[in-house]
Amino acid sequence: MKKNVLITGGAGFIGSNYINYISEDSDLQIINLDKLTYAADLSNIKIENNKNYTFIEGDICDIGIVEDIFKKYKIDTVVHFAAESHVDNSITGPKQFIDTNIVGTFNVLQQAYQTWMSSPNEIKPKFKHARFLHISTDEVYGTLGKTGLFTEKTPYAPNSPYSASKASSDMLVRSYFHTYGLPVVTTNCSNNYGPRQHDEKLIPTIIRKAIKEESIPIYGTGKNIRDWLYVLDHCKGIDLVLNSGKKGETYNIGGKNEKENIYIATIICEILDTMIPRSNDKSYKDLITFVKDRPGHDYRYAIDATKIENELGWTAEENFESGIKKTVTWYLEKYTI
Repeated sequence: MKKNVLITGGAGFIGSNYINYISEDSDLQIINLDKLTYAADLSNIKIENNKNYTFIEGDICDIGIVEDIFKKYKIDTVVHFAAESHVDNSITGPKQFIDTNIVGTFNVLQQAYQTWMSSPNEIKPKFKHARFLHISTDEVYGTLGKTGLFTEKTPYAPNSPYSASKASSDMLVRSYFHTYGLPVVTTNCSNNYGPRQHDEKLIPTIIRKAIKEESIPIYGTGKNIRDWLYVLDHCKGIDLVLNSGKKGETYNIGGKNEKENIYIATIICEILDTMIPRSNDKSYKDLITFVKDRPGHDYRYAIDATKIENELGWTAEENFESGIKKTVTWYLEKYTI
């Protein structure tokens, strides 16, 4: 059955990887709506000439554009990536995060409701297979101590303007299911890594700074822990939830790769030492520099992905050691051409 899929934020890191992943499915008409902020890059998408792909430059905060797209393309599926996501930027400029992550999400939800449903809990027959997938983050759960894992039942406790705005968007999505019966599903993922991530993020920053022989900045003592998920594994999980997830449910997607930030920097430097040794024969690890910690820096994130594994059969195929080598190789090609 042909689906008309609206991808919001499809020129971003995860969105572009997802579009590339699903692009060979001839049963999908893909409409990519992206504002093209600094974090977007259309060159990450490899199907610009595909007859089943349409790019539209626009902002989800513009309700007129969202409404026009739903009507013109008869949207029956939404995969909602569009979001401001860099924590540091949310600390210095939180308003954009409120606008995009909360108001923008509301706009897309409301338009899906108005298009797909005649009234609360009454879906129009031609949209009986409609689905709205909301992409969120593990940061909505706050921070963990040295033990424990985030599950779908973990109480929300966001600690930054970014995570608070994402938590708010999650609650909006939930409310549209319980109030209106909108066919929604939500995924909360751990830290993604892999090709096409914006330069400002941790792993690209380490690689970029290293090959430029600049100081590699690591917050605090580098002991903060994240659970790292290879982006292609995430895309596969998203697609499973979109097609097979239970309406109204949340699925946590994590890589089971808990690593301290200092370990991330160290292993990347060791890979670079092997691939492109420094001219002075020193290790890139000598460039690691500890800087003042950012405000509200969560100590540890770690996801329990048991639900998606048991219910939908998903599993992370990439371990961190293999995934990080692929990632470093990709960025070396990007930064050294």
